[in-house]
Amino acid sequence: MSSPTQQATTTQALLQVNNLSVSFKINKKDSVETVKGISFAIPQNSTVALVGESGSGKSVSSLAIMGLLPIESAQISPHSQILFEGKNLLDMTREQRRDLCGKEISMIFQEPMTSLNPVFTVGFQIAEVLRLHMGMNAAEARKRAIDLLQEVGIPNPAERVDFYPSQMSGGQQQRVMIAMAIACEPKLLIADEPTTALDVTIQKQIIELIAALRVRLKMSVLFITHDLALVGEIADTVIVMRHGEIREAGTARQIFDAPQDNYTRALLHCRPSLTTRPWRLPVIADFMQNQEATATSARMEESKAPLSISAGKQRERGLNGNEPILLEVDQLGKSFYSRQGFFGKKEFRAVENVSFKLAKGKTLGVVGESGSGKTTVGLTLMRLHQATAGKALFDGKDILAMSNKEFLPYKRRIQIIFQNPFASLNPRFTVGQILLEPMQIHGIGATTQDRIAQAYSLLDKVGLPAAAFHRYPHEFSGGQRQRIAIARCLTMQPEVLICDESVSALDVSVQAQVLNLLQDLQDEFGLSYIFISHDLAVVKYIADQVMVMNQGKVVEIANADDLYGNPQQDYTKALLKAIPRGINPLHQ
Repeated sequence: MSSPTQQATTTQALLQVNNLSVSFKINKKDSVETVKGISFAIPQNSTVALVGESGSGKSVSSLAIMGLLPIESAQISPHSQILFEGKNLLDMTREQRRDLCGKEISMIFQEPMTSLNPVFTVGFQIAEVLRLHMGMNAAEARKRAIDLLQEVGIPNPAERVDFYPSQMSGGQQQRVMIAMAIACEPKLLIADEPTTALDVTIQKQIIELIAALRVRLKMSVLFITHDLALVGEIADTVIVMRHGEIREAGTARQIFDAPQDNYTRALLHCRPSLTTRPWRLPVIADFMQNQEATATSARMEESKAPLSISAGKQRERGLNGNEPILLEVDQLGKSFYSRQGFFGKKEFRAVENVSFKLAKGKTLGVVGESGSGKTTVGLTLMRLHQATAGKALFDGKDILAMSNKEFLPYKRRIQIIFQNPFASLNPRFTVGQILLEPMQIHGIGATTQDRIAQAYSLLDKVGLPAAAFHRYPHEFSGGQRQRIAIARCLTMQPEVLICDESVSALDVSVQAQVLNLLQDLQDEFGLSYIFISHDLAVVKYIADQVMVMNQGKVVEIANADDLYGNPQQDYTKALLKAIPRGINPLHQ
């Protein structure tokens, strides 16, 4: 299989990376190498995807190209080269790099809300780029900013040019970042995880927008992501990275049809499929263990075994109508109010007339775009929001109408796993303290030693070592922190777990591990899940029944296989159509 470097030699490469090595100082004497002598090329007018899990070195490589690595800790090897149109960027002064980056090379960052300045309007921030690099005056820059907002699909651009980032949705903020990135019509656009945690419909729009802009502006794109299914929608060439090294490279068609490296196979098969539902999702270890075996002809066949995992035992989903109902929600409503004028107030109905039943030991998937009300439903059931209408009957008793004292015993029975475990775990507490605190508050365990023993048992159950008990949340990866959050919920011995986007920002392999863990816990303890997510492939795998929401209302609700196989509503059909499925027909 030819590499991107080899392919680029037939045509003039816009960007050529040669033997790039990047190390970071961890103290005065020691450093860790995060990028290990990689080489690749980006041809003109093409899209190259850099794929890998967190820690693979892909974002560090892009920051090295942009000259944005921290100068006090990052060290680039003197043998490295980053050639842009034949000129080595590493030989340029900081002023020369600054002039080049933003004009000839620009970047879209993963988190638009942290990249956009909250105290300036989006129009001012776009215009600043134009004034700095293009020499436009204020009036010219404002007019061009409005044109750019229109180009990236922002509605009413003449009005929204004066909006602050906080007044725009996540998808609109990302479009603003794209507008800033293309303002000077760069030759190379670097997109670092530009669709992570976005709804499937917004994700599809962003992918299509980047693809259309690449053609119109005749620029090249370096697209960085951990999701290979998404890569197939946009990339001409794919480079797979792991542990700072390139494991495999080739055309998108080659990578999807005939992956040569077991790690690439793992990335392709860890993500839940829309056509099969294996008893357990394969994880990276399933593939890499085979690669470490003896290289014999017998092992060559064995190395392909994980590819047939989906053909093994399948898990059945769905309700037959005879299951015992644990939670029944009837006409749930939640409104928020804002001041209007001196004495008036304006009502916003975030949730309206939502009704569903949750069966014991089953999973209800809740899907919809941002702002559809799905998270508000979960928070209202937890009484973190006060319901404005409706009932929620838990074992026949309305938990929404209870006093705080009456609801206290029910807090043990219904728990929530939040999207961002780092934000929901106390950074000043060790993992042990995080697990012991709820048991102490609710009187679980006869003695302190009994509670400690339970905490160690839960760590083992969620796949964490006993040594984790004495460590702090910041010492763990995202997937491990999510396991800690799950263990904390399990200390309460709950019957219902609300999973609010609990795997949305995880790598596909870590996501598979967490989904397997949730399924194991459901099999062992008969837990019921309300699984809130915008990832429809994940919901298809984990849910027995799926509820689709839009603008605070239920659009339709049905068994998972029925809804995915025969959606009844146009909104549901649009959501399902937006799911990334691998290879774009243009790449076939």
